[in-house]
Amino acid sequence: MKTVTLAIVAAGLALTHTYSAAASEEQFLTSLKGQYEGTGQVRLRTNKGPINVSCSFRSTTTSSTLSLNGKCRGLVVVSRTIKADLTSKAGAYRGSYIGAGSGPATLAGKRSGKALNLTIRWAKEINGDRMARLSVAKSGSRGLTLTTTDLDPTTGKAVVTSKIVLQRK
Repeated sequence: MKTVTLAIVAAGLALTHTYSAAASEEQFLTSLKGQYEGTGQVRLRTNKGPINVSCSFRSTTTSSTLSLNGKCRGLVVVSRTIKADLTSKAGAYRGSYIGAGSGPATLAGKRSGKALNLTIRWAKEINGDRMARLSVAKSGSRGLTLTTTDLDPTTGKAVVTSKIVLQRK
């Protein structure tokens, strides 16, 4: 009887943990909803200098999805549409990313605190390989920072290829 009681308590705790994790993800995702504007820098390649950009994004969410749609403009000639669609399931995030000019990329990762830490798998080689990192991080109650990091093929060192700091309008 003692074993059965312990099993029931353990199952109840597991269900509570699963529910609270799902509720926590839902709260995090819905807190990202809104219109954002901001500025940042983008490197088209790890060995190129940064371009200053101004950006606007619209973030839509549900209890288990996040969709970021935006546009960044730099100089007079550079304008790029950026889109990320993510789905959360059992604490893992998966989705797609468009914005690097290589075609649709896949995203996969997890949340750590106030940030989604995602691995990007490009549709074709960029900077010598098909992998990079994307962080979507809350900053305060109204801010969002998007940071892409890639390895420089010459030095092997991590280079921030884009950092966009946004504020909710």
